[in-house]
Amino acid sequence: MTLAVLTVLAVVTGGAFGMYLVTTVEKAVDERKKDEQEKTSHALIYSGDATLKTLGPVVTNIAGSSDTWIRIESSIVFNTKDVPNPDVIAAEIKQDMLAYLRTLGIAQIQGASGLQSLREDLNERASLRSKGLVRELIVETLIVQ
Repeated sequence: MTLAVLTVLAVVTGGAFGMYLVTTVEKAVDERKKDEQEKTSHALIYSGDATLKTLGPVVTNIAGSSDTWIRIESSIVFNTKDVPNPDVIAAEIKQDMLAYLRTLGIAQIQGASGLQSLREDLNERASLRSKGLVRELIVETLIVQ
């Protein structure tokens, strides 16, 4: 009789402990999923009226060497209602990029910091050329040969 009571007590204790572990693990998994969802949900940078316009390739030689060529393809992001004629602004920005790229040396665009500096300079020039109407200039490809 004592053996039967101890067996029932052991089964009840083991079941209760198992249920406690299951609920604890479920709570931990739910919290982790919630944290991951919060990390992956990003706020949109651009609103619905933002437009992307491709500028096309700009090819030129760089300063200091007539044998070293640079080709850059980029796009501009702007609000559709703010820019009356995007083709004109795109052509002006493309012309300004060409003039700027001709002044660069190969050492100025080497490495990750050089690329970041180039992006920042081109963004600033695009913003100035368009009087703040262009929100960002996106460098799509950059080839130095």
